[in-house]
Amino acid sequence: MSVVAYRRALHRIPELDDRLPETCAYVHSALASFELEAFSPIPSSVCAYLDAGKPETVAFRADMDALPIEEATGLAFASGNAGVMHACGHDANTAMVLALAEYAAARREELPRNVLFLFQPSEETTGGAQRLCETGILGKYRAARVFAMHLWPKLEQGEVYCRPGPIMARSNEVTVTLTGKSVHIGKAPEGIDALAAGAEYLLRAYAMAEALPGEEPVVLRFGKMASGSVRNAISGKTVLEGSLRTFRDGTQDLCRQRLEEIGREIALETGCGAEVFLNEGYPAVWNHEGLYETVRAGLGEHAPRLLAAPTLTAEDFSFYQRRVPGLFFLLGTGDTPELHSPEFCFDDEAVLPAGVEFLKRLLLLA
Repeated sequence: MSVVAYRRALHRIPELDDRLPETCAYVHSALASFELEAFSPIPSSVCAYLDAGKPETVAFRADMDALPIEEATGLAFASGNAGVMHACGHDANTAMVLALAEYAAARREELPRNVLFLFQPSEETTGGAQRLCETGILGKYRAARVFAMHLWPKLEQGEVYCRPGPIMARSNEVTVTLTGKSVHIGKAPEGIDALAAGAEYLLRAYAMAEALPGEEPVVLRFGKMASGSVRNAISGKTVLEGSLRTFRDGTQDLCRQRLEEIGREIALETGCGAEVFLNEGYPAVWNHEGLYETVRAGLGEHAPRLLAAPTLTAEDFSFYQRRVPGLFFLLGTGDTPELHSPEFCFDDEAVLPAGVEFLKRLLLLA
């Protein structure tokens, strides 16, 4: 089958998180037709190992989960599952790795390395990459390098981009809870105003993030602030929900420390209780500099274009890179709607064959 046929079949059956029965069945069936034996190290994963009799292995990763979005593309092969859509292009990522597996299986004796294909769940939610890595699969199959590719709007259609070092940010969800004392507004001096405390926290947190030095950008923004119950009562509770994006662990540690300090300052000044919570999130996607140079030199005129600056989006591919050298590539879709949009679509016949050809060159790279 063609990569376009794989993609369109997968696009019709989007599923969420680690509940991917139709998707996994489709991938299992395709791999079986290439005479590759598939296995599932974690629920809703599909992996396959191609033994070419070599001492080391190259791994290719694809993410399979979709998003809880009602599709609005009008495509003839649009989602058949209400309220779920491949709006981030994971159908394309999976299709390209399936096409690569088909190619590799037919050329086993030509391969410079064994090949490990990793189809994972939960990239959009709980980090399927981390759970898959924790099984020890990369070590078991002697993976020496790992690659992944992702569609990217606004980059030139069909062109592959990469950069050494940081390419995607570390992401931490930030939740700040300020607890005061609610009283009728007519007795305001007897209350403790959690809304005012929340507003002050917001301003100080933004000022902190904007003042940080560093070569890579730092972004802290709160998208939601909930406080109080009625207009004529002092708010007794404020909850701020936001996201922190950094690239270096040290910068993230500094931001965490400062956000907690601001909470203590606000509590001391206002009398509110203050709780500041940052989840662990995904580490930054950091392309291995040495492997980048190997690929750039080895591919010559077919090397990826240099991406000018890292993006502030996040990706769980970083968990693989913390175990073996890895590169994350972006495949341009041209002037299309943005990822995570209900209108996201692209010219798969122009984009995906170009992506597969690039992956084939990586596969054969000495």
